[in-house]
Amino acid sequence: MKLIVAEKPDQGLKLASPFSFKKKEGYVEIEPNHIFPNGALLTWAIGHLCELVPPEEYNSEWKKWSLENLPIVPTQFKHQVTKSKWKQFKVIKDLVHRKEINEIIIAGDAEREGEAIVRVILNLCKNNKPMKRLWISSLTPKAVVNGFENLLEEHQTRNIYYEALSRACADWLIGMNASRAYTLLLQKKGISDVFSTGRVQTPTLALIVKRENEIEKFKSEPFWEIIATFNMDNKVYKGKWHKDGETRLNDEKMAHKVMLFCKGKEAVIDSIEKERKEFQPPFLFNLSSLQATANRMFKYSPQKTLEIAQKLYVKGIISYPRSDSSYVTKEEAEMFPDTLKKISQLDSFKSYFPLPFESVMENKRYVNAKKVTDHYAIIPTEQVTDPAKMSAEEEKIYSLIVKRLIAAHYEKAIFDYTTINTLVDGRATFISKGKEQIQEGWRKVIYDNKKEQEADEDEQDLPSLEDGEKGIVQDVKVKEGKTQPPKRYTEGQLITLMKTAGKHLEDSELVKVLNKTQGLGTEATRAGIIDVLRNRKYIDVKKNQVFATNKGRLLIQSIGSSILASPEMTAKWEQRLNEIGEGKASSQEFMEQAKKLSLKLIEDAKNQSEGWSFEKFDLSEFKRERSKGRVKGKTKTIGTKVGKCIKCDGDIVDKGTFYGCSNYSVNNCNFTLSKKILGKTISQANAKKLLKDGKTDIIKGFKKGEKTFNAKLKYTEDKIQFLFEK
Repeated sequence: MKLIVAEKPDQGLKLASPFSFKKKEGYVEIEPNHIFPNGALLTWAIGHLCELVPPEEYNSEWKKWSLENLPIVPTQFKHQVTKSKWKQFKVIKDLVHRKEINEIIIAGDAEREGEAIVRVILNLCKNNKPMKRLWISSLTPKAVVNGFENLLEEHQTRNIYYEALSRACADWLIGMNASRAYTLLLQKKGISDVFSTGRVQTPTLALIVKRENEIEKFKSEPFWEIIATFNMDNKVYKGKWHKDGETRLNDEKMAHKVMLFCKGKEAVIDSIEKERKEFQPPFLFNLSSLQATANRMFKYSPQKTLEIAQKLYVKGIISYPRSDSSYVTKEEAEMFPDTLKKISQLDSFKSYFPLPFESVMENKRYVNAKKVTDHYAIIPTEQVTDPAKMSAEEEKIYSLIVKRLIAAHYEKAIFDYTTINTLVDGRATFISKGKEQIQEGWRKVIYDNKKEQEADEDEQDLPSLEDGEKGIVQDVKVKEGKTQPPKRYTEGQLITLMKTAGKHLEDSELVKVLNKTQGLGTEATRAGIIDVLRNRKYIDVKKNQVFATNKGRLLIQSIGSSILASPEMTAKWEQRLNEIGEGKASSQEFMEQAKKLSLKLIEDAKNQSEGWSFEKFDLSEFKRERSKGRVKGKTKTIGTKVGKCIKCDGDIVDKGTFYGCSNYSVNNCNFTLSKKILGKTISQANAKKLLKDGKTDIIKGFKKGEKTFNAKLKYTEDKIQFLFEK
């Protein structure tokens, strides 16, 4: 009899669904059938049933966080059963050792992580029975049966287990050692918090902090544009003044001079240029592109999109969602016509039928076996389901996936782009842009909701005009604007940024590696990395915009130029890990390199700490002075002292949301300084300077209404006032 070990309970029941079975406690009994003549037992893990043991399990001294104890390098890594999951582990172990079980089928998700989850459990169970591997990309009854009929030999997927295990152990080494090193060294600077680091999370955070710094340093400058309305024999259109390709002037007076010069003058069309552009239908979805699209359209977080897609997968109506490929093989493409025929019967999609192309079998934009890795693109399965019967969230994600498949069977979209140069009085040139849709093509499917389309504000519907045609300047005005800082990333853009992190490297070979290995993290882990950064207070997400917090910026400044914050380390690691997965590299050699790197990162941190300076940071959230007394068994905390009170010579302390006088309860001193004034946080450094010198340094970015300004704060006439530099 065979024992099947799935990764999760719902997945396990889906694998059993093509057969008659009886539910038991923690497993099911599959009755004899043509695939399992003697029947079979099917059980499951509950995700990561096992975990790497903590440092103190290797050495009791490692429990204490101390620089002297670093590096923490186990001679051999060990796993343990997660405490809350012992019951299910015992079920699996008992089944593994049943006498009637003569073969075990590994049935975790068909990728590295799924391989490792099940194999680690079997190792802890001390399994010595032969194994085979179920490898499928969808959970439809047809796919499940076909998978069991064509099991892989255990050795065929053994290397990807070594790859997953090497990745997990090496990440443990880096995270454990670097996190303790930076936390302890920052504590020496009076910063009391835990600073976790990681091979993927830290370079990702560095990219977010880089954008935050660009926004902070950005200085908005005013500019002026001249917009003219032309009338050519009652044919009206607008144009924007330009010179040498530049449409903005930095001199307001000059802008008004140009405007006055153009008023009522004769205008002639100097040139008309037309360019036809063709746009191919979009690729089928992989997980990153699905997450980015759902975030842009519905503001869903990447994790939420993954969770919804996973539900659809377990129901058997879409293929495996954690795919990094946008292609399918000919086997999948052969099934498209039948799947699309079923889709065409649904009210939600019938308006897109009949399709311009009945098949994409010969279209390499979609069908390319060489570009299919562990899994093919995310597509609807033959188990077509009416989205009207789904939850609202599932309907949105399912419809996106179905529409991508439909759009692949449509023609390209074609637009004509027109650029007109209009000359005023032989001297001033104005540019006008417009576009005309020649063929809607696939956009009928993807952009049937007009709100989804992105328009260029400079583009307009242009009248039919000819070169040399004359008219007049009907109206002209000056439009004032301000240069804008770079935009913060959305969560969807962050997923794309992680995937394309190679462009931030200068080494062309490493760029190739990161492009090949799909950047920072994997399709399965990127959403989780973003959640880790948020849970550890390194980033904040407000209205779908990703902000770097004070804590995140402080850590990245501390790490500085260390390889820990660069995609370079991940590029090198992923290259070697891929080679391990392909059986071309040794996992033992890789782990030796990881141990050496851990030591180097600790030394880098120690050397960098000597030059650390955090003057620009508000450190109050990290600093705590503790009194010797206790209140109800807990340590009583007192705010950090920042200076002497201007009114009564008491101590001004950090009260959390403001700075206040410690003598308030003694003499009712009411001196306070808000920590936030017109949107700007007043750092402890500036609070100290105000108390000592009567004024702060220049603080940039106060915001009142639509206006932003820079100023110092000064204390005068018993109140805080702004001090503007001449």
